[in-house]
Amino acid sequence: MDIEHEQDPEVEKGMPIKKMQFLSTAMERTSEWIYSLEIPGDLTIIVGEASFSLNKYPLVTKCGYIKKLISREGEADVSTIDLSGIPGGSKGFDYAAKFCNSVDFEWSNKNIGLLRCVAEFLEMTEDYEFGNMVSKTETYLTEVGLKSLSGAITILHSCQRLLPIAEKVKLVCRSIDTIALLTCRDSAFAFPMKANDLLPNNSRPITDYWWAEDLTVLTIDFFQRVIMAMVARGFKQLALGPILMLYAKKSLRGLEIYSKVKKNMEPREEHEKRVIVETIVSLLPREKNTLSVSFLSLLIRAAIYLDTTVSCRLALEKRMSEQLGQAVLDDLLIPCYSIATNTLFDIDTVQRIITNFLENETELNERHVSSSPGEIERVTKLMESYLAEIASDHNLSVSKFTTLSALVPAQMRVNEDGMYRSIDIYLKAHPSLNDTERKQVCSVMDCQKLSREACAHAAQNDRLPVQTVVQALFYEQQRLHDAADGGFPATSAMNSPYPVTDEVSFLRRENYELKMELVKMKMKLNEIEKAPDKLYGSLSTMASPMNMGKPPVPKKSFFSAVSEKIGRFLGTDATPRVKRQPSKQRRHSIS
Repeated sequence: MDIEHEQDPEVEKGMPIKKMQFLSTAMERTSEWIYSLEIPGDLTIIVGEASFSLNKYPLVTKCGYIKKLISREGEADVSTIDLSGIPGGSKGFDYAAKFCNSVDFEWSNKNIGLLRCVAEFLEMTEDYEFGNMVSKTETYLTEVGLKSLSGAITILHSCQRLLPIAEKVKLVCRSIDTIALLTCRDSAFAFPMKANDLLPNNSRPITDYWWAEDLTVLTIDFFQRVIMAMVARGFKQLALGPILMLYAKKSLRGLEIYSKVKKNMEPREEHEKRVIVETIVSLLPREKNTLSVSFLSLLIRAAIYLDTTVSCRLALEKRMSEQLGQAVLDDLLIPCYSIATNTLFDIDTVQRIITNFLENETELNERHVSSSPGEIERVTKLMESYLAEIASDHNLSVSKFTTLSALVPAQMRVNEDGMYRSIDIYLKAHPSLNDTERKQVCSVMDCQKLSREACAHAAQNDRLPVQTVVQALFYEQQRLHDAADGGFPATSAMNSPYPVTDEVSFLRRENYELKMELVKMKMKLNEIEKAPDKLYGSLSTMASPMNMGKPPVPKKSFFSAVSEKIGRFLGTDATPRVKRQPSKQRRHSIS
């Protein structure tokens, strides 16, 4: 008697090589013990693309399902039965056939789930024979398979290909319950109890938790059910962070979330990864500092890349804003995949994160609780570094830049040197801006907080509007005047480690007065170059017949008025006024 293996040539041609090798090996093994028994085959079992020629009696005595099929036909001679729906396909039936013919084979945690589901499908219960396959698989599960954590995880992993029958026999829920029970009961799996212990610098290596590594082989549905069962059993939410981080990094491997170009993905794969991100976000522990900021940044990148739900992204942004003081610049440099915006980085996401941080600070202040000064200083410096990084983007509009710059309140900035650096980079990258736009960019900076070095740089910076340069020099001159009068100097003077003598103060003041005069000369030159029409108009007016008998009246420019006010404010005449009578010989000429 033979085991037939009949196939359509076209089907065989399209079959994977590994699958064909497995079928042939299975048929070979089955043939060996069939031949050794020398029992004639009177029943052909078809399982997918394979067929088995077996003796009917051993199958009927132990398999209620096969017995019912034969009995249903009555007196008709049944020679062929199709069992294509059996769990595990030909491999699953191979185990059942060996069991029915008392052929030994290995039982392990890897195949016990398949054996249990095959026994359930073929109805191999005690009603047909004592010690049948259902009872023996249950005994193995109870005494061996579900006694250890590794065994329960292995069995649960095998159930992923045995649905829905694995749910019917409650193999899935029993495995999940065993995992939850053992992880919560065994003290060897205890995590640190303090939130600070879970930070990247202090936490134990995730490789110490071998069972967390094993959980990464589960599908997201089974993984979610395991985590929820563990929490229900009393597993600390503070300890979930490392497990979620490990699962997310392995499941999202292959995503180009750090690239600025979004690659096309298969719709099914994209949907699976989107579900993974949304599910992990729903499982994140509520406690602060249970996750690293770099991991939250990774999830935000993945959520934007996979276009998850809005609620998912907003939840991640909220979580990241709570730990913004721990972030570094790379955590905020999230690529932008929007064609409409066309900027290098996702500015809107960072803007919402900063807004959430400021709202949290406002709520804390209302409760008379505030964050540490160190955290606020770190966030301020982080934002200044971020502005300097994105300022070179040619597609970044003035409104976006100023809106983001204005988010950090002025009282949170110790000085304006970082803001000045960002503004200078932006103006350098956008040379086509007009005066109004340059003034708008510079309006977010308080010149009074510029250091002496920044003021010296601003005085020679042609990219800045003239008004900004005047303001910077005015406030610096005011600081020097206060220092010379014995008052309290500004930040740059107060932080000086050397005492300021009267002679040094006088020299500094004289130096800045000279710089002020130079700036005024540059402003006058710019005024003449930008308004040639006004000059020609004044010439024509002076040469008109009505003004032939009148001397020209000198007009004060705006910058001369500003200079005069600065001199009056300082108590010195920066530009002494001398009233000159027009020469009689030049009354009617400007040459």
